[in-house]
Amino acid sequence: MLSIKWQRWSILSIVLVIAIGISSCQQIIGSSSAQTNNQIVSAILSDPKTFNPALSNESPNIFGYVGEGLITENGKGEIQPALAESWVISPDTKSITFKLKPNLKWSDGAPLTIDDVAFTFNEVYFNEEIPTDTRDILKIGKARKLPTVKKVDDSRIEFTTPEPFAPFLRSLGISILPAHKLRPTISQKDNKGKPLFLSTWGINTKPSELVSNGAFVLDSYTPGERLVFRKNSYYWRRDAQGKQQPYIEKIVWQIVESTDTSLVQFRSGGLDSFGVSPDFFSLLKKEEQKGGYKIYNGGPSTGTTFMSFNLNQGERDGKPLVDPIKSRWFNNVKFRQAIAYGVNRQRMINNIYRGLGAPQDSPISVPSPYYLSRAQGLPGYDYNPQKAKELFTAAGFKYNQENKLVDDRGNPVRFTLMTNSGNKIREALGTQIKQDLALIGIDVDFTPIAFSLLITKIDESLQWDSLLIGFTGGIEPNDGANFWSVDGGSHLFNIKPQVGKPQITDRQVADWEKKIDDLYIQAAQELNEEKRRQIYIETQKITQENLPCIYLVNALSLSAVKNRVKGIDYSPINGAFWNLHELTISAD
Repeated sequence: MLSIKWQRWSILSIVLVIAIGISSCQQIIGSSSAQTNNQIVSAILSDPKTFNPALSNESPNIFGYVGEGLITENGKGEIQPALAESWVISPDTKSITFKLKPNLKWSDGAPLTIDDVAFTFNEVYFNEEIPTDTRDILKIGKARKLPTVKKVDDSRIEFTTPEPFAPFLRSLGISILPAHKLRPTISQKDNKGKPLFLSTWGINTKPSELVSNGAFVLDSYTPGERLVFRKNSYYWRRDAQGKQQPYIEKIVWQIVESTDTSLVQFRSGGLDSFGVSPDFFSLLKKEEQKGGYKIYNGGPSTGTTFMSFNLNQGERDGKPLVDPIKSRWFNNVKFRQAIAYGVNRQRMINNIYRGLGAPQDSPISVPSPYYLSRAQGLPGYDYNPQKAKELFTAAGFKYNQENKLVDDRGNPVRFTLMTNSGNKIREALGTQIKQDLALIGIDVDFTPIAFSLLITKIDESLQWDSLLIGFTGGIEPNDGANFWSVDGGSHLFNIKPQVGKPQITDRQVADWEKKIDDLYIQAAQELNEEKRRQIYIETQKITQENLPCIYLVNALSLSAVKNRVKGIDYSPINGAFWNLHELTISAD
């Protein structure tokens, strides 16, 4: 997806789903096959945008390999210690005191200390001069206050919230940063008065200059071709026998722009893993035994795929971000509801997903305990072109002599729908949407574009009509707070530019947007799980009524992994490699 873990729903995070791809066998490091050497070879569709975790707002990114926080999640979404050895929650639930593991080190051999933890939060993530989406998920209550972080002694650090904050512990898995490398870049400014941190650890940085604390370090990066990670010799994990983990020496990411190519390379042995899209499932299932791999089915995925209109009515440099004619359409809720009725999602499931999916109606992940299904009362939009036409009429639209939809001023309804190129499922969905909407008199200019260009339009220029994208998800809805907060860095359908980006004027925020924002704040304050769930139920009903996002299909979580990779404990929440430190490579 364009994709993003919900915790960094950024664009995001957003949190846009990217199909896994792979380039030619000749590009594999040191070999013509993934099945040699103690390494795992997988792939991504595009180059990373940054090597700075605080500035990252997209997935995949390198930080799952090179970064680690105080806590982590296992395959079931349960919280486990990472850099922290243990923690104590105060009786009033407002404070958590972490005890750091002893003798931790950075990848350059320098000690990793409590001072690094305090620096990471107080000087980076809480620094208003740093435009990081991470800050959004740590803002608390209506006042949007941040926690206080205080060093207790050389092994303990205390986090205190101004009020109870239910998702607090889970939100502290963000990467800890090295103060000895990055602190000078916070205080030093460039010629525009901005912290040098903002230009530190970009993709032009030599990998040898990066310092990390994860299981791997970035060893090399060749733009447009590959990233190679090598085992971090200072990583803290050891097995029961005292042997250092991870056991795998290298991870290779190939960069390719076609899932068709990735399929070829997986089948030929040049790739160890492959995200199985429905159009490839039947072929791969037939070859499972002969191909020496297993297809893991985790059930409903945590991700979402949706269509969204640009609702931003603001201006930049005196020019509207969205054509005012189109903006009137997009900001009419009946128009959005009519579009939802005009999209044949069952046809998508049958033809594009090969039956391996179900309608998606909620922004909250299906595996989450806070998810509301249709059977439990969530409104849905089954295909009904007649209902769509009735809603258009109620909204002031009409049909001309050519049976084309026009607005009340006679303007033909036509808009551009964009998605990331190379994702065959997404491209097929866009093509069908174009066909479906043509049947109700709407011309759609469907335009797949490069992932990097799509991100730029969403996050910087803000100039687009409609998007077809997706986010990853997870257990905790608050991990998507920066999407639903009206000032959040990933509130893409009506985004407020973040610090350091050109601002806009005359932005308008709808009452329902504010209501969802308020409810997310309330849910984070509520410690009673049933009451908390009821609040999230209300948010889901509001999103389905107002449709800032028209959700499409929830696909099954399917992934193929070569049998040579041992120890896979597949998780629909965190994927095939969540326990990467425990995995081994068989010589067979």
